[in-house]
Amino acid sequence: MDNMYGVVEGLFTLVNLTLLTLAYGFAWFSEKLSIPFPFGGNFTVLGVYAILLYTFTSLYGGYQIGQLKRLDVINSQIISILFVNAITYLQISLMERTLVISKALPIVILTLADIVIIIVWAYIADAVYKKMYPPRDIALIYDNPFDLIEVEDKLNMRKDKFNLKVVLSSDEDFEAVKKALDECGVVALASEKEPLRENILKYCFEKGISVYISPKLSDLMIRGASRLELFDSPIYYCSNKGLTIGQRIIKRLMDMILSLVLIILFSPVMIVIAAAIKLHDKGPVLFKQKRYTKDGKVFNILKFRSMIVDAEKDGEVIPAEDNDPRITPVGKVIRKIRMDELPQLFNILKGDMSVVGPRPERVEHVDMYSEQIPEFRYRLKVKGGLTGYAQVLGKYNTSPYDKLRLDLIYIENYSLLLDLKLMLTTIKILFKPESTEGFNKGDEKR
Repeated sequence: MDNMYGVVEGLFTLVNLTLLTLAYGFAWFSEKLSIPFPFGGNFTVLGVYAILLYTFTSLYGGYQIGQLKRLDVINSQIISILFVNAITYLQISLMERTLVISKALPIVILTLADIVIIIVWAYIADAVYKKMYPPRDIALIYDNPFDLIEVEDKLNMRKDKFNLKVVLSSDEDFEAVKKALDECGVVALASEKEPLRENILKYCFEKGISVYISPKLSDLMIRGASRLELFDSPIYYCSNKGLTIGQRIIKRLMDMILSLVLIILFSPVMIVIAAAIKLHDKGPVLFKQKRYTKDGKVFNILKFRSMIVDAEKDGEVIPAEDNDPRITPVGKVIRKIRMDELPQLFNILKGDMSVVGPRPERVEHVDMYSEQIPEFRYRLKVKGGLTGYAQVLGKYNTSPYDKLRLDLIYIENYSLLLDLKLMLTTIKILFKPESTEGFNKGDEKR
């Protein structure tokens, strides 16, 4: 059945893409949007629309039925269709050589029809997927009780995919482990112990058993290595230097241009937010906090103040929690829509930060985490960013070790294309409330 998933996903994708393109085609050929071109020009228009739609939807994971939750798929597709239809409206305006207000209503109607198609498609595709792929029995191999609790919680969040049948400590006899693997046919490997880890991977490879594995830091470092053909044996080269000089120059130029453009675009919004904060309690508009960036340099990160004045008295570090009483009414709104982060555009323009990179952590947290996880400072190989892998895939209360692993994936696989992808994907997380969750009590100690 695993081998069939790609075919099933491909069919779901084709149906979705065809229906949405046909909806656009209906609007186009009925002359609701523009005057149709003669000959093959109409099909070129439809082809461009389909390519844009496929690109954006793939970027946001909108075709990942069964992998993402149904509402996440719907959310991803709606964001994609909003982008594509907005771009299409601009294309039509360019063809008409004016901003055609009369075409705005047909675009809105098309978008609403698209949303209906997306929702119906998602429910049907999800139902078919669940019928074909019911939850699979899975064995969990773990090292310590914390691993057990964390991974169990994650697996239980996806009971639509997994049925946790067997739980074994890595201290168990390997024969007991093999028995569990044979019984379930799928394993979640949350163990870093050697040689058990290698033995499990080899056994699963031999028997065709599927493995969900939590990578070690060394795995992530090797993942970004270059394959060389120096000898008659496989060689991987890890430079371990972070970004090259050329990459740093291009990244800095992109940071300066983007931050300047965004400052100009969002200046009216920033003025309104600043006025709202000042009018609420007469306190300072901006909040400054010491953060680490590249090579351990400390800088003052800027945010719009979302908490009461002196929220951390006597210098005591108090992480934000869900429903934190220190958050002001204005703060609740701007934190919800992430607008409290806008002043960091000035940090980026100045050069303290980058648009994309590991999220700069406050000095006290880095020092504390580094005592527990010495490798946590590996994140400081590049400048801290406004967004990054940990922001796109994680949450505010994602554990420090998971943040480190996500940021290492970014550092070891850096490219300009990856930066562009993460920038676009960041827009999606603005619509995910769980990405702004605060710590529960005790989370910050993990």
